[in-house]
Amino acid sequence: MGGAFFMTVTTHNQKSHLWLGLCLLVVAVACAPRHSARYAAPNPNASIEQIFVATERALDSTGPSFGEPRNEGLRFFRAAVSVPPTHKVGQIEWQDGPPDAATDFVVTGTQVYRTQRSFADAVRSARPEGETLVFVHGYNNTLSEAMYRLAQIKTDFAPPMPAVLYSWPSAGDPRGYIYDRDSVLFARDDLEDVLKGLTRAPGDKVSLLAHSMGSHLVMEVMRQAALKGDRQFLSRISAVILMSPDIDPDLFRRQAEAIGTLPQPFLIFTSQEDRALTLASFISGRKPRLGVIDGPEAVEGLDVQVIDFTALGDGEGLNHAVATSSPAAISVLRGMIGQAQSGQGAFQDYLVLTAQP
Repeated sequence: MGGAFFMTVTTHNQKSHLWLGLCLLVVAVACAPRHSARYAAPNPNASIEQIFVATERALDSTGPSFGEPRNEGLRFFRAAVSVPPTHKVGQIEWQDGPPDAATDFVVTGTQVYRTQRSFADAVRSARPEGETLVFVHGYNNTLSEAMYRLAQIKTDFAPPMPAVLYSWPSAGDPRGYIYDRDSVLFARDDLEDVLKGLTRAPGDKVSLLAHSMGSHLVMEVMRQAALKGDRQFLSRISAVILMSPDIDPDLFRRQAEAIGTLPQPFLIFTSQEDRALTLASFISGRKPRLGVIDGPEAVEGLDVQVIDFTALGDGEGLNHAVATSSPAAISVLRGMIGQAQSGQGAFQDYLVLTAQP
């Protein structure tokens, strides 16, 4: 009896310590200052990334919006994001004082599009072929943060296609997890409209890159298209990459089965040391999320490839975006992409990456 009681007390204390640690993590993140995109004069040595944006957010509100009503209708614009000549792979160089294009990510120009058609036409005119990269950000993101993250991804990976950010109405606040889960469902129809606008012409294709809770949004959009029988739309999705997906694995399986034939390639990037998903797992009933699975069993039978980035994490951003924030991971991933595109190799169904010597 005494031994069993001692073990129970120890387990309870461990859970209490975990809960306390997670609470302190939320408070620390909530108290951290949030940056906003700023205008600055161009620098001749900086590079410019043209970021197209579709969003329900008000264009004059680029910071947190927790508690504010969600806007109806989409807004469209293009931002010229200047990446400084001092840029380091995996980083977003935010300004500490007055923004300076020589050292900081800054916006040097914008253009607003009055209609979805004019927006889609502008994206189409920017691509040499018929494909567009669409990035869907995750939980606790502001418009500024998502826009700069996509500019960093474009700079570090240099995809040969224009990039569109779909910025759904996240609260941009770590306390807004449930608010953001509801916002994902609120945004499903709008994201579907944006994707259909980008793929309305013959030969148009989109590659979808989603992070964290944005992965749930992407899966929901594809699922509802499948339930409508819209296979033509689904056939125009040429690739799907889910980074650190904040989805219950059981729900993901149900979504994938409803979609049926999945776009290929379909990649899932995971890390078993993702502390943000550890918190999400605790909030959602201690069920591990898809982004922290430690083997192929959770996706067995599904036409997906899982790449485990655990060994390449550097602690940046709670290890929640390793594939795009860790220089080691970016180097390895760029090599893998180049090898796959050259036909010299393909992504394995389950691949655990190791750190280079």
